[in-house]
Amino acid sequence: MNNFWTLEKTTSDSKARAGRIQTDHSVIETPVFMPVGTQGTVKAIEQKKLTELGFRIILGNTYHLYLRPGTEVLSKLGGLHKFMNWNGSILTDSGGYQVFSLQDLRKLKPDGVEFRSHIDGSKHFFTPENVVEIQRIIGSDIIMVLDECTPYPSEFEQAKKSVDLSINWAKKSYDAFKQSKPKYRHRQFQFCICQGSMFHDLRRYYIETMINVDFDGFAIGGLSVGELADVMYEIVDLSTDLLPEDKPRYLMGVGTPENILEAIERGIDMFDCVMPTRNARNGQFFTTRGKINIRNAQYRLSEEAIDENIDSYASRNFSLGYMRHLFIANEILGLQLATEHNLAFYKWLVKTAREKILNDEYRQWKQFILKMINNNLD
Repeated sequence: MNNFWTLEKTTSDSKARAGRIQTDHSVIETPVFMPVGTQGTVKAIEQKKLTELGFRIILGNTYHLYLRPGTEVLSKLGGLHKFMNWNGSILTDSGGYQVFSLQDLRKLKPDGVEFRSHIDGSKHFFTPENVVEIQRIIGSDIIMVLDECTPYPSEFEQAKKSVDLSINWAKKSYDAFKQSKPKYRHRQFQFCICQGSMFHDLRRYYIETMINVDFDGFAIGGLSVGELADVMYEIVDLSTDLLPEDKPRYLMGVGTPENILEAIERGIDMFDCVMPTRNARNGQFFTTRGKINIRNAQYRLSEEAIDENIDSYASRNFSLGYMRHLFIANEILGLQLATEHNLAFYKWLVKTAREKILNDEYRQWKQFILKMINNNLD
């Protein structure tokens, strides 16, 4: 493992745990939320601000980066870290979810998936092997295997066929990773993605098959796709019971603050979601006293700061009245400040969760804070 993952503490009354991930670019304290920078940028916020907020890892996406700017550009310009001037770590999703969301523009085959670009309609083919190669060129610190994201809802036989395909692809991805080398002067690590839709037997089968392969970490995929929250929590609980304790666990694409806190209690270490940035651009702020829709008229004369409990320039220095003005006037600064605030809130959430885990106070704090942040202050 090359000291990639260190488990520091597990709480006495739940599976919540604190740990550290070490890459050649950064030390990442877990639980961690990773801002989504699909195309080499986290929307409406610059890299310097992300560092100031304390983020040490962000996401990129193989599908989007492969199409634009393309592997030729990334290779010529020294990989994504250098290209976007980001000194922290990068995890890249394999692009499988994006490809499978194309529906009519893709054709599934045993050795990969053929798809047409959403940009210009050009034809491409992803295999487990070339997706590893693309991520080598991107220079990601953490590489994800190519998988099929099972549609929801699915019949058992459909999900079983998908699981068998993803297991086959995961093994091929692992072999391709082990048989290749990094293209830049830093180590790369590889995670498996565990699928199985909402079927407990398939989830168990997938994990019990793949934990015998020496991946550096394990992700839980195929959730937050329309199922009820309680169903998601059941799958997470089952999965973390089966996954090894000595490797990090990543719940992909999740989610709301409540989702994150519930999943931490069930043993998840890593999260990503577009929600804080997307909702910010739509005028919804997450705060320690509840959710705010800034366009509402009640904030027109408000002198109150966005959130004095959140340590960011936007959160403490601008009134709700000013923020409402920026959104009503369609000023770009509004999107920037809102994005900074929401990401600072998510950073505060997981950082505080970590502190409570280390003090063995997590469950009590979680129950208290959920009552606060779930308020709608419209």
